[in-house]
Amino acid sequence: MASAEAVFIISLQWGAGCDESTSCEEEEDEEDEEEENTFQGTNVSPEDQKEIVDKLNEIRRNVKPSATNMLKVIWNETMAESAKKWADECKLTVSPDANRRFNRMMCSENIFYTNFPSTWTNAIEAWEKRKAYFNYGVGATDTSRSIASYTQLIWYNSYQVGCGIAYCPGDISYFYYVCQYCPPANREDLLARPYKKGPSCNDCPNACENKLCTNPCLYRDTTKNCRELKQLYSCKIRLLRRNCKATCRCKTEII
Repeated sequence: MASAEAVFIISLQWGAGCDESTSCEEEEDEEDEEEENTFQGTNVSPEDQKEIVDKLNEIRRNVKPSATNMLKVIWNETMAESAKKWADECKLTVSPDANRRFNRMMCSENIFYTNFPSTWTNAIEAWEKRKAYFNYGVGATDTSRSIASYTQLIWYNSYQVGCGIAYCPGDISYFYYVCQYCPPANREDLLARPYKKGPSCNDCPNACENKLCTNPCLYRDTTKNCRELKQLYSCKIRLLRRNCKATCRCKTEII
């Protein structure tokens, strides 16, 4: 079952920018009022969308060991709207599963917050830092540390992403960053191997762009052991065709 991961980053730089001639309290109050009126409710700009997608693809193409089947990430505006809607709730937890369903498929999610405006690159790098506790083929090297936010970034077929940001005023105000990913990542039985290791693009030699595959399968399997079932019964079985659409229909695409 896919899981979502929360990474909370709190900065203690409350007085940044204040000097002896300025009242920090007054300056922060003025900034909070302006941010509440102008920042809250905005969507991710095209420039930030590119920053997010480029950063994710940079991480994915540089995994070690290299990946034979790593898909190139693309932006999904519907998912971005969903992520933004959850960010606007200002609840510091991952969203309910029902909030992350697209085309009858549950997607996964990373969240991040900070008390000052940050870049999307910084948010993604906060999730990426969990790789310090990950070893390919082993999984978590420290069971007290979660690796799910990192394995989400490098899950081979999570190729669609949508993100949203909100300003959340209160006793402790913060900026809230949410990204949702489809297909979902972090299937427990595959967590130690979020992609297939080997020469880059080995599984997509005719659809490769800078170490990333560009041929995602547009169908989904709803049963875990579709490959085994296909070998045993073939896709002539109606039940197999219905539950294993990706395995039965996608011959060269990345499933």
